[in-house]
Order: sequence, then C-alpha cells, then structure tokens
Amino acid sequence: MDERRQRNRHATELQIEVFDVHSGQCLGRIVDLSMDGFMLLSELPLEADSVWECRLVPLTWVEGLEEIRLGADCLWTRTGEDTRKRWAGFHIIDIAEDQAIALEELLQFVRVG
Repeated sequence: MDERRQRNRHATELQIEVFDVHSGQCLGRIVDLSMDGFMLLSELPLEADSVWECRLVPLTWVEGLEEIRLGADCLWTRTGEDTRKRWAGFHIIDIAEDQAIALEELLQFVRVG
C-alpha cells in the first residue's frame, strides 16, 4: 500500500465509535487515530471515495469531551479475516478549530492512557 500519512497514527485501547451525523448510524470503531485521519473496523459495507460527516464518541469517559465532529473521506476499504467486518481508512477533510483542539486533547489522552 502506498504510504501517504504525514503524521503517525496512534493505536488506542480507548473505545471510540464513529457515527454518521445525518443517519445516527454507527459506522464502526476506531482502531488508530491521528490529526489527519483514522482507521475504522466496521460491519457496514463502506465504500472508498465516500464522504461522511462524523461524530467521534469515546465510550470511555474523557474529561470535558463528549464527541468530536468532523468531515472525513473514506480512502479505502478491505474485508477482514472475519468476512462480516471491514477495515476502512479515512482522511479528515473538514474540522472546525474547536473540534481540532478537542481531537488533539483526545490524542494526548490516547498517547498517555
């Protein structure tokens, strides 16, 4: 795979689910995360080159953080070993300044926790 990441992603044991803002449907759970994007494990048939307005919601309590809203482009998908699940790579394409600050704080928690 062509490596185009500009920042390292951080694997997390913190459970963070991603929801579609418009439908409320859970898209999946984040496996790794950076300021530029995230990898998701999903049971949905997500498609590459699809754009999503997302809510990232930590299932574990993180002080001062309920959710982060952002726009993301699904760059690729792959079927997992369990054919019911898919891996998907997302690039963050739109994030407000306050949400970017919240994402950076979440990343600090992920790195420490």
